[in-house]
Amino acid sequence: MYDILSQDVMYLKGVGPHRAKVLNKELGISSLKDLLYYFPHKYIDRSRIYRINELQEGMATVQVVARIKLFNEEGRGRKRRLEALCDDGTGVVKLVWFGGVTYIRRHLQLDRPYLIFGKPSVFNHEINIVQPEMTSVTQTADLQSYAKLRPVYSITEPMRSVGLTSNVMEQIIGAALSRLGNGQIAETLPPYLITRHHLMGLDEALHVIHSPENMQRLPEAQRRLKFEELFYVQLDIVHYAAQRSRRYKGFVFSRIGDKFLGFYHHNLPFELTGAQKRVIREIRHDLGSGIQMNRLLQGDVGSGKTIVATMTMLIALDNGYQACLLAPTEILAEQHYATVSRLLHDLGIRVELLTGAIQGKRRQHIIEGIADGGVHIIIGTHAILYDAVVFRNLGLAVIDEQHRFGVEQRAKLWLKNDNPPHVLVMTATPIPRTLAMTVYGDLSVSVIDELPPGRKAIETRHVYENSTEQLVNLVRHELEEGRQAYFVYPLIKESEKSDLKDLEAGFKRVCELFPEMRVGKMHGKMKDEEKNAIMDRFKRGELQILVSTTVIEVGVDVPNASVMVIENANRFGLAQLHQLRGRVGRGAKQSYCLLVTGYKLSDTSRKRLEIMTDSTDGFEIAEEDLKLRGPGDLEGTQQSGIVFDLKLANVIRDSDLLEEAREAATQVVKSDPDKNLPQNQVLWAQLAQRRKTNVNWSEIS
Repeated sequence: MYDILSQDVMYLKGVGPHRAKVLNKELGISSLKDLLYYFPHKYIDRSRIYRINELQEGMATVQVVARIKLFNEEGRGRKRRLEALCDDGTGVVKLVWFGGVTYIRRHLQLDRPYLIFGKPSVFNHEINIVQPEMTSVTQTADLQSYAKLRPVYSITEPMRSVGLTSNVMEQIIGAALSRLGNGQIAETLPPYLITRHHLMGLDEALHVIHSPENMQRLPEAQRRLKFEELFYVQLDIVHYAAQRSRRYKGFVFSRIGDKFLGFYHHNLPFELTGAQKRVIREIRHDLGSGIQMNRLLQGDVGSGKTIVATMTMLIALDNGYQACLLAPTEILAEQHYATVSRLLHDLGIRVELLTGAIQGKRRQHIIEGIADGGVHIIIGTHAILYDAVVFRNLGLAVIDEQHRFGVEQRAKLWLKNDNPPHVLVMTATPIPRTLAMTVYGDLSVSVIDELPPGRKAIETRHVYENSTEQLVNLVRHELEEGRQAYFVYPLIKESEKSDLKDLEAGFKRVCELFPEMRVGKMHGKMKDEEKNAIMDRFKRGELQILVSTTVIEVGVDVPNASVMVIENANRFGLAQLHQLRGRVGRGAKQSYCLLVTGYKLSDTSRKRLEIMTDSTDGFEIAEEDLKLRGPGDLEGTQQSGIVFDLKLANVIRDSDLLEEAREAATQVVKSDPDKNLPQNQVLWAQLAQRRKTNVNWSEIS
């Protein structure tokens, strides 16, 4: 059956082959359906038409009806611009275009009435409207059709160059809706869901969102379309999570034995927090359920995730299985190896480290131990994923900072045993719950939201670069007390295009400020052995100050370091600032984070710094970060296999609707696990169309 929504947009009035090509390249629009799902980003009340003598600088967008009396072209090439003088009988306004000059000049005519829409400004004592929208009007009916609540569409420069302004997009979308008429847009949700959740029909919602008669109906249309987006994202996640649970019967770890109990009673360095105990109970339930565990462990920096991961690996060992811990960098892998080896000393457990730097006989010895079961826990980088590494009986895989691994790399873990191992994913990047439901929605989520006893909150201060005396005094005091400090810079070498303080200049300056101290330097372009050597010297206390780029962001654990100085802190995102701050405050002593900036800051940068100085709660910071920048393309989400193409909904602002959509999707999967019910056929057909890939990489998240 022919679906009119699949018709190519080039056949619509006002489009044609050339504009269709631009629409496809710029917005991915090729069909009528694509066009209808290109939503306005705001609406403007254009019910009033001004006279030119009423225009003033500082007014918001206005519209006038006037005739072009004179054209004038200035400049050449990129500096070319078109000017036009317009008159409505009350005054004259100058119109200016800097792009699409050839197209505009060819289509505008002298002494013809136009509805002119734009923002008035003053230049050389004249009222100007730059890049106005122009609509030819010949009679009162034309004006009435434009003088109303009008949608505004996001436009790119290539679109503008072929005349695809917001006004023209409105006309084209209006033509598409007219061609379809009322009732021709097939419903994408079954009637029972529309009724249960009090939703507007799809056909009506699309007409209203593109051409609202008033502001009262608009929220209803937006709610319907947002629900649809969120529902199908959640249906995708919930359905495949249910499929995985049915398909993969996990190893049953029913025994808590000598290794776990020996560690708990003799080697545990401190009393577990209530949050750690709760998370371990959640993990133990998964491991004994007979269903393959796929759990996300969230915990702020210093919350004790490694202890939880270690105890989880001991449960695997007590049940006769091996465990591995996969880290994204050699520094982090070595840090985990040192920590786990120290925790498990004298328990008869063989822990080995495998990275790209380990070669020759030692590497072969480790690989043989993994194959014959002599190695109980292997900690390493992507080197663990090589085909040469064959486990005797891998039962648990712990993945730290998993978003740094590609999906194909993570998939290789599943091939290390005939039956997929249990998977525990750890992240120190706090993710708000509503976002976790979307990005990691197919994983069970555990949260360590409590710091170990004795930890003091890190004191964070904002320091301006021209008044750093207090910074120097504080750092010197800490160093004289026997503690250590980090200085972090955004760049390695100075760039002509950037005013950022670079690492080389910063290193020189720090050496001058603290001539009596031993200062080291580290950055991402150094070889791994060089970085490791510098880091080892800093850990051993041979260096008092480490000047570095963000290579220290994850996995560096030096409890004696008590000061973190971040230069040009306004150039870092909130999540990165929080990660860097987490490199200190890992001991019992008071620690400090000093955010250094210039005086000239954007409102967003100033707000970001205020959040950092006011809060040390990673989850609160993550929420604020998302409010500032929106969910966007979150790190790693493009690899997850989950459809995350939200055109209208926002997982933060629309969290209540997300919860409602999640519950609806869960009920559908519970009642129709095999996709057999007639009333749900439209759902499953829609889901199949919407999935971006047939490979469910989200199973391996």
